[in-house]
Amino acid sequence: MIRPTPTARGSGSGKVMASVAALSPPYSGRGPDTSDTRLFGTTAPFSYGGILSAMPARGAALKKEVRDFWNADPCGTRYLEKPNDFAAHSRARYQLEPFIPGFAQFVSARGKRVLEIGVGMGCDYLEWLKARAVATGVDLSPASINQARRRCELAGYQPDLEVADAERLPFETNTFDLVYSYGVMHHSADTQRCIDEAWRVLKPGGEARLMLYHHPSLTGLMLWLRFGMLPRKTVRQTVYQHLESPGTQSFTQPEVRSMLSRFEETSIQQVFSPGDLLLHKASARFSGPFYRALWKLYPRFLVRAFAKNLGLFLLISARKPLQ
Repeated sequence: MIRPTPTARGSGSGKVMASVAALSPPYSGRGPDTSDTRLFGTTAPFSYGGILSAMPARGAALKKEVRDFWNADPCGTRYLEKPNDFAAHSRARYQLEPFIPGFAQFVSARGKRVLEIGVGMGCDYLEWLKARAVATGVDLSPASINQARRRCELAGYQPDLEVADAERLPFETNTFDLVYSYGVMHHSADTQRCIDEAWRVLKPGGEARLMLYHHPSLTGLMLWLRFGMLPRKTVRQTVYQHLESPGTQSFTQPEVRSMLSRFEETSIQQVFSPGDLLLHKASARFSGPFYRALWKLYPRFLVRAFAKNLGLFLLISARKPLQ
């Protein structure tokens, strides 16, 4: 079991601010830019970077809102058929997102030191333990950590879990063989810093496997039709305000490659989310008759055939250089 040691960010964790030629100005990885009024918000990404840099209190407030959101509703709670029915959650997760095991490569992690950033209710984290990885997990939400710990203990495992901030990981530099974070870092006010921290705690030659939200996406466009069109918001603004916890970010592939510029062997696979295809169980705010009809009549075949570049999920793997 890895015992985390609180430490300051290492000297190798300076922020990557490499310019993306297609963007003006360069994207900071810190959220959307309010100066962008176009629908998709691609030339000047809808970014709160400057605001958060100048107003740390707002950044702290946003982080508290994110923590409170996931404390009230840990990711995947809607799939629990009864309390502690974690098997139902696992079934739903891997049926809706069957690409997760192949992306995570749980079975290849035996004996490796693995850090999962944002364990949620611990579905993937338990798979690392089953694979006999030396796995540590963190989450900003204490309620999620409690659920994940309960899940692992019921399965007969002793988890190494703690509440921690992905922007300031409490681990020594060069600790882990693998950092895995699935659908988490885009909920941070400073996604770039989360990526820098993943880079810092990886051993040289270690691998990061991350899932980040793509811009634009079908999910973003559907949210824009519901919440952003009449107020004349961009898709990015709408995602920021209405997709899951407050402040959710989304990124183009060039932006992702810029944020990961310190890594090598970076690969990105774009896939549909359950939300893009309306396969998931609708949340309470989308439970009316109109939404039930939309879920039933949605043209999934056409979407799969003609909208592959509008998938929400970017499955990213990248390696920390040996030198």
